[in-house]
Amino acid sequence: MSIERSQRGLSLIELIVAIVIIGVALAGVLSVLNQTVRHSADPLIRKQALAIAEALLEEVSLQPFTWCDPDDANAATATGYASCTVAENNLAPEAGEVRGAFDNVNDYNGLATTTNISGTGAAAYTANVSVAQAGLNGIAADAALLITVTVTAGGETIELQGYRTRYAPNGLP
Repeated sequence: MSIERSQRGLSLIELIVAIVIIGVALAGVLSVLNQTVRHSADPLIRKQALAIAEALLEEVSLQPFTWCDPDDANAATATGYASCTVAENNLAPEAGEVRGAFDNVNDYNGLATTTNISGTGAAAYTANVSVAQAGLNGIAADAALLITVTVTAGGETIELQGYRTRYAPNGLP
């Protein structure tokens, strides 16, 4: 008489091999998870750099883009640099002007500044502004400026660009 076995189980060797395989796989997954958690603060640096770049681009874009210096008596009526007593045709601030006293988009070209967001400790973010004449969809190069803001922090670099055009005809506020 033969006895048939309807149940089949795992041998001790099969069980040990399965535990080893699961252990190695679990170690790999936990290693990746550990690296991910360790570097989870990195997006904070990127978001803060982006916020600085957006704020600086907005600051520059909101400045007048006129033929004449806004303090010039002809600024409201000038239709070209020749109409101005003090023309705004240099991509640099006038002598003695510093950020906070800039009165035209051109003045921001070459600006370099540092910040640390919170206002204390060493500056962690470096921002640079470049302003260049650039034609835009049929708008002449002398009537459109390409503003580039680059913010660097650690290994992160954020670059934003925007255009500012001369309109109505001077862009005087």
